[in-house]
Amino acid sequence: MMLRMPPWGSVSRDGDPPLPYLNFSRAEWAALRANVPLSLSEEDIAALRGRNEPVSMADIAEVYLPLSRLLNLYVMASRGLNSMVESAFLGCPRISVPFIIGIAGSVGVGKSTFARLLQAVLSRWPDHPRVDLVTTDGFLLPTRVLEERNLMQRKGFPESYDLRRMIGFLAAVKAGERLQEVPLYSHEAYDIVPDRFQTVDRPDILIFEGLNVLQTGTDRSMVASDYFDFSIYLDATTSDIESWYVERFLLLQRTAFRKPTSYFHHYADLSPAEAGQVAGRIWNRINLPNLEANILPTRERARLIMRKARSHAINEVRLRYL
Repeated sequence: MMLRMPPWGSVSRDGDPPLPYLNFSRAEWAALRANVPLSLSEEDIAALRGRNEPVSMADIAEVYLPLSRLLNLYVMASRGLNSMVESAFLGCPRISVPFIIGIAGSVGVGKSTFARLLQAVLSRWPDHPRVDLVTTDGFLLPTRVLEERNLMQRKGFPESYDLRRMIGFLAAVKAGERLQEVPLYSHEAYDIVPDRFQTVDRPDILIFEGLNVLQTGTDRSMVASDYFDFSIYLDATTSDIESWYVERFLLLQRTAFRKPTSYFHHYADLSPAEAGQVAGRIWNRINLPNLEANILPTRERARLIMRKARSHAINEVRLRYL
């Protein structure tokens, strides 16, 4: 496979030399599926796709199955290396610990759907059937705390998370500790649910998905990505992501926002034009600044960058080989 440097992302935004990525078109990436069987049905895909994110059987076969094959190779290699080091050097085997995959990208780019589909495909492999998915939403500070700190307009920015708890969770999981709890987050209430938790108990693979999971700008000695065995950045042009965000907002305004219990219920009676204007203002005031300042600068830290076209289909893949 020849190394090709496409126009996007070939040089870091600080002007550093090009990073060593192997670049694949969709067709080239699809060819790497080899003989991995198609393991999801149309019904499976329908249950996993997002509200405004079309996903087809072709997407599973041409994008997710090659990715699952690559990740399976990484998982098995990691297990083999750990076993060799622990038995040959330390002289005593230890318990198996989860292989952690970090998934980063902007609000509206489709991380949640991508993560759910990847979880479903990876869990079909017989060598690692237990695949858990945790999102960083559960580590957001409660609304009460955000209001006290005047951070409600910066929700999703690094300072809006309980980073100490997040890093503690990842450290415990990577140490093989059992029954780790993650607070549950309600998108309807737009807040952490009191006394409700997701329990993670030594899965084979843990997918950890969130906006800023590849960020390094912190005064802490450890960051989330220190615990990742593999990392993926879901990419698209900023204009496409904004369009998807507005489209999703308009869809939610006609559906979920109509529930009286929704935090955004006050938007339910807006006209489509008014709702579009509100979505645009939220994007420009909160999500775009967060993308430009905190998320996009971490893209080249990912081991794999998957770039989406306007149709939501992934059409370019970059694999960092160093």
